Amino acid sequence: MTEVIWHGRGGQGAFTAARLLGAAYVLKGEGSYALAFPRFGPERRGAPMRAFTKLDERPIGNRSEVAKADYCIFLDDTVFTDAAFAELKEGGKLLVNTKRTISDERVIAVDGTRIAAELRGLPITNTIMLGALVAASGVVPLELVAGAIRQTMPARHQAKNISAVLAGAKAVQP
Repeated sequence: MTEVIWHGRGGQGAFTAARLLGAAYVLKGEGSYALAFPRFGPERRGAPMRAFTKLDERPIGNRSEVAKADYCIFLDDTVFTDAAFAELKEGGKLLVNTKRTISDERVIAVDGTRIAAELRGLPITNTIMLGALVAASGVVPLELVAGAIRQTMPARHQAKNISAVLAGAKAVQP
């Protein structure tokens, strides 16, 4: 099972990204199962929150929160601390939306805020970081993420989000 923890703040779209990843994985077809769910603290915009995505080739019966993940994504570097490394499985990766350079081979830094400003004029980084995750992990093809966006988002948001996914993927490709 591939397990992902999404860190963000209320209103940043972490749960949306978690669901899109699951929806894209299911689009792979027979034998592709996904589960995505949020965990909110105080339910208010800007409060730290987490979301989870589980991907497997068998039905997923365990609906508990993920303690150790293959990938942890931080939509906002203000919620990134050294404690994040304790959430990783061996060989896991952290993807952090930051301008900083983080010199740890387990960390992939992406300036998602800059990319969002260029694409949208708004600091919305969830689908940018989703694209970065897909490029870094290969858990699902980018075209299936685009398909999930087309199936779940209103038409007026689809093109911008697909562009954001592609830009996020491009940011982590060598």
